[in-house]
Amino acid sequence: MRPDAFLVPLKDFDRAKERLRADVALDVPALARSLAAGVITACAPVPVIVVTESGAVADFARGLGAEVWLGDAPGLNGAVRRAYSGLGARFGHVAIVHGDLLAPRGLSGFEPGDGVTVVADHHATGTNVLALPTGLDFRFGYGPDSAARHRREAGRLRLEFHLITRSPWSRDLDRPEDLNSPLDGV
Repeated sequence: MRPDAFLVPLKDFDRAKERLRADVALDVPALARSLAAGVITACAPVPVIVVTESGAVADFARGLGAEVWLGDAPGLNGAVRRAYSGLGARFGHVAIVHGDLLAPRGLSGFEPGDGVTVVADHHATGTNVLALPTGLDFRFGYGPDSAARHRREAGRLRLEFHLITRSPWSRDLDRPEDLNSPLDGV
């Protein structure tokens, strides 16, 4: 079942991508903005809801046609949980997508399996895309090894779990070397 909406959590571009900031040659805010724009536009025409604490990011996202939820929930898991809970009245199935995918093209056509679907990062341990029905008491567990935590959470809720490890959406940008890693073969 295709998602009815995409939820894209975005940190203020001036504070995003801390691990990239070691490379002083990179314009990290511009790079974060460019990646986020690619993700938001790749989700169209499916509704996109950006959750952020930043007014500047909110303006940016609105300019791309996204709905914005401003808030200051603690951390990524808190922000996603708050937005996910609020979307249940409007949408039956959502996908949470990180704003740093290197090749987001085709997201609007994503067809996850029944239950919970994770598109893992290129290490097969993180969660780049998480699709699930709304209305669940789902405990989000982003951070290191989040794919395994999301698998356990699906099990706790007795939902089918699907893990996708080879996808263009597995390529995200966390470290400077990710910019030079090949996208082919995924």
